[in-house]
Amino acid sequence: MSEACERNKGPILAVLAGEFAAQRAVLEIGSGTGQHAVYFATHLPHLSWQPSEVPAQLPPLLERTGCEAPPNVRAPIALDVRDEPWPVADIDAVFSANSLHIMAWSAVLEFFRGTGQVLPAGGVLCVYGPMRYGGQYTSASNAQFDRWLKERDPQSGIRDFEALDALARAQGLQLRADHAMPANNQTLVWRRQG
Repeated sequence: MSEACERNKGPILAVLAGEFAAQRAVLEIGSGTGQHAVYFATHLPHLSWQPSEVPAQLPPLLERTGCEAPPNVRAPIALDVRDEPWPVADIDAVFSANSLHIMAWSAVLEFFRGTGQVLPAGGVLCVYGPMRYGGQYTSASNAQFDRWLKERDPQSGIRDFEALDALARAQGLQLRADHAMPANNQTLVWRRQG
């Protein structure tokens, strides 16, 4: 069980309840332990929730969703953002939490490419995690966290909002909201016009 998931699930749900009010089917990238998938799908029963994870991390996700998931959670799928095309259809929202700072930058590029390919007109992308703005950290703890990430993997690190927004815009997605969240995190929301 992820303690971070337990701490942030309520505030994220408050954002998703509004941002996904008109959506039908969500693809979650990097579902991890499945805690978010189970919690959000339980509280947003109008959504069909598609969990996904890289193949090596799929077994714990399958175990949790098999035991705890409500009926609106689809069977988890193996998905690496570098896959082309992504093995999904009929989704109109993408959600990911605490993933873009873990991925290599090359994978972040692929995350936005894949999202751009699967989201239809009116589709929504929500991303939760720490961000930098104008190259500046939002807190000393985020600066320390970024150093730790880069020591562990030089390809990872807290991403610049401006760079992510540029990638989203290149895929036809317009920034809708930037929600300040607890623990120096943000939830960024983009929407494809249509």
